[in-house]
Amino acid sequence: MALGLPPTAPPFCPNPTCRYHRQDRHLWRFVRIGFYARQRAPKRVQRYRCDSCRRRFSDQTFRPTYWLRRGELLGPVLHRLVGCSGFRQVAREFGVSPQTVGRLSARLGRHCLLWHLAHRPRGPVREPLALDSFESFEWSQYHPTSYHVTVGQESHFFYGFTDSECRRRGRMTPAQKRKRARLEASLGRPDPRCNEKEVAELLGIVAPGSQRILLHTDEHADYPRAIRRLAHLQVEHRTISSRAARTATNPLFPINLLDLLIRHSGANHKRETIAASKRRASAAERLFVFAVWRNWMKPFSERRRGATPAMRLGLADRWLEAAEVLARRLFPSRMRIPRRWRAYYDRTIRTRALPRCAKHELKYAY
Repeated sequence: MALGLPPTAPPFCPNPTCRYHRQDRHLWRFVRIGFYARQRAPKRVQRYRCDSCRRRFSDQTFRPTYWLRRGELLGPVLHRLVGCSGFRQVAREFGVSPQTVGRLSARLGRHCLLWHLAHRPRGPVREPLALDSFESFEWSQYHPTSYHVTVGQESHFFYGFTDSECRRRGRMTPAQKRKRARLEASLGRPDPRCNEKEVAELLGIVAPGSQRILLHTDEHADYPRAIRRLAHLQVEHRTISSRAARTATNPLFPINLLDLLIRHSGANHKRETIAASKRRASAAERLFVFAVWRNWMKPFSERRRGATPAMRLGLADRWLEAAEVLARRLFPSRMRIPRRWRAYYDRTIRTRALPRCAKHELKYAY
């Protein structure tokens, strides 16, 4: 399937304030109002006008390359992001600036967030879950971040994640302790209950309705407190020692494998790296790209080349290609995005080391 294949007719009005944006689309009427020319393919694009709100738009409005000068790089950059490449490595390969790669990564992250949300399993969770937190950092190692991830124990489907700021801990020299104290005095300290709150948010996203779930975790003290925050869930919580052998028979094997793949596939999550994300928002966007790749594009086993996690859940009947994931633009105004994930989409996640964190406030480039 070609990237950004144009629709035979516009499926709905792209104006969020129009009544035909979300409902009554069978009554919608539009008018073709000619074409416009582009320097890049497709060089001739059909234009339309909505009969209701009079908004003008085109076939390009429904492509993920909307308002992109180098839209042909979306697919290749997606593969590089999960192939352990840094922004500057990708920029050198394609002859663009690292800022261009950063903008494409942000666009892909928002698109993959909406894709994951639109195609994830519906209804109650039908398999045991495994949950864990892996640590990375933003800006510098004085600003650690915990990413709380959950995966299906049988399908290995990556259901989602949240993140939380952490205080730097572990062995430090006296000079490092003094620097940490100076940073905390000027920037503030992370909420000590942040892990507990974010794990509860994650479980509420994965299992929003009243149901019973079987959850496997390690013996982290924050997990039981997070579970107690969820009155709508009946959670059978089983803990496994983190010192247990990490073999395929360990109930935490799916989450251990996921942590390994995240670090293996993302240059920004290596334990010692110069490609670390400068913002948590950027790291979250890359992790949503990884989630779509892991669930729908990567086989369950590299050796056996079998089904993807989405295929094991019955969500797909074959591996998907990048062009299929990027075939249509997805509109956030037509979806119910969980409050926590909306913060990722809008880039309202704060990075303490930066005095000003630019939010995603573009009206047209989604």
